[in-house]
Amino acid sequence: MHMNSAPHLLAEDRAEYERILDDALRNAHDRPELDGMGKRLNAEQLRTMALNATALITSAAAPEYDHFVKVREEARTSSGVSVGQSVLGPAAETGAGFAAVLTVLAPVLAGTAALIFLLVGYILKAVSPDAAFADTLVTAGWFFGALTAAGLLAAAIGLLITALRNGATQVPAEEASGELPDEVARAKEAWRHALLERGVLPFLRTALADPSADPASSAPPRRVNRFPKVGYSGPDFSSPSDGTSAGSRPTFTSPDFTSPDFGPPEHRPE
Repeated sequence: MHMNSAPHLLAEDRAEYERILDDALRNAHDRPELDGMGKRLNAEQLRTMALNATALITSAAAPEYDHFVKVREEARTSSGVSVGQSVLGPAAETGAGFAAVLTVLAPVLAGTAALIFLLVGYILKAVSPDAAFADTLVTAGWFFGALTAAGLLAAAIGLLITALRNGATQVPAEEASGELPDEVARAKEAWRHALLERGVLPFLRTALADPSADPASSAPPRRVNRFPKVGYSGPDFSSPSDGTSAGSRPTFTSPDFTSPDFGPPEHRPE
């Protein structure tokens, strides 16, 4: 099974880890310790091995990464981004969606009704000028026409209010896409440096020097593994030997019983 993510590496930092790895492989020709790349293992094979060993490599810079994550979360909390996102939840989005539907449907329905009533009413007036029903239809058509105009005006006002509200709460583009705060930037750079020097580069050096490294395997090179393998062997039990030995078991023999001596009188002992 491939190890595609480290247990302590957040998903948002996965891309940064891959960028550090790709930069190290791209600039391998500038590092003498990586001059063996391409002879036995190429860059793509080394990248596959490093991705399979993400947990092992990133653990080398675990203290720096933990500090970086902590500082970043504190900065996000202080900026109020998390609070703003929690307030604008599903309820606000549902209300805004319902209002938008009403704003769009009301002018459309009213305009459709106005068009139908006016069209039918004027046709009836043309056919029968004295028909009172035709005047009623025309009046209803103009009424729905007024509703259509009012709906369009309300929609325009709603769009204007929404634009002004979003403009007031929108984060400026420079702030959203600009540089990180100084403390967060320093913590991130410290993690990047530790990850490169203590994790990525030692892994690549060992992979190039280990002749048994398999690019398709999820196991890291043998010398990179920092966790010692503890072996246990069971006690040596052996079955007793059938032959005779110095520590053989005691032997038992049955007592020698003889039958009494019976004979004629002349042969009895005196």
